[in-house]
Amino acid sequence: MELRKGIILGIESSCDDTSASVIKDGRILSNLIARQDIHEQYGGVVPELASRAHQQNIIPVVEKALKEAGVTKEELTGIAFTAGPGLMGALLVGVSFAKSFALSLDIPLVQVNHMKGHILAHFIQKPNEEKKMPTFPFICLTVSGGHTQLVKVTDYLEMEIMGETLDDAAGEAFDKMAKVLGFPYPGGPLIDKYAKEGDSTRFPFTHPRTQNYDYSFSGLKTQFINFIRMCERDDPNFVEKNKADICASIQDTIIRTLFSKLKKLADDLNINQVAIAGGVSANSHLRNELTKLGKKKRWDTFIPEFQYCTDNAGMIAMTGYFKYLKQDFVGQEVTANARMKF
Repeated sequence: MELRKGIILGIESSCDDTSASVIKDGRILSNLIARQDIHEQYGGVVPELASRAHQQNIIPVVEKALKEAGVTKEELTGIAFTAGPGLMGALLVGVSFAKSFALSLDIPLVQVNHMKGHILAHFIQKPNEEKKMPTFPFICLTVSGGHTQLVKVTDYLEMEIMGETLDDAAGEAFDKMAKVLGFPYPGGPLIDKYAKEGDSTRFPFTHPRTQNYDYSFSGLKTQFINFIRMCERDDPNFVEKNKADICASIQDTIIRTLFSKLKKLADDLNINQVAIAGGVSANSHLRNELTKLGKKKRWDTFIPEFQYCTDNAGMIAMTGYFKYLKQDFVGQEVTANARMKF
């Protein structure tokens, strides 16, 4: 796609990260994220606390993103924001700020679906950078705390969900299992950390069975919880003694489940361009296994940089840029949509 003129400010506030990014003519100039550590003491994100922190963070983050990009607010040609899905209170902070800022500058507003943003993070490039990017059509496995989706991408703004979780998302399953193991929030990265030293074949878990390209992780989560409780009845120190092997075993089970449907979809559609996205795409085992699977299947595989895996405004600004080129704008009547459809 030919890059054209436009300076887009992206705003992301769907959960507990306040982020702002500037993209100029299709190239990223800044991507700032303010994280909220307060949720760690509660073992998960507290929506009311998240929205309050967004209110405190959003102006300083936007100001710093503009400064780092070397762009003044008067030079902006559009503002992109996450409209959903996400936490309603958190989303409203970003949406309200974007609407007010766009109105004061008399520039267009672009609403972005958070999950589509994760996919289009693969097209983020720095100035003077020419990296390899997916060609259309490609398949993207998007894995996060709230979603697990297999998406067929036929153009920048043309995507179709081919399969998704019927219950828990894979990232949610990781975090809940980590909580059972006594890990602090967020626990998914700790499972990844301990798994590196463990034997993934030590404790076999059942692979969820679902139709077509859909996933299910609630049954596996229940099986895991019951397994840990049963073992701890016999030995209260079971988790501490076997932590690495437990983490390696459950992590490998989840990732093999994810890839079983990915392989089926790629084979059925005869597509060899395969990408991953979302917060769980930062998982080292997931990244390594995709690389190995890609070599075996002769796929072209695409793994996002770590900074673009978790929630960030760079992906929102990038998606907003593509929509800006299409003049796909919204008016001041727009509002947040916590359950925004894909």
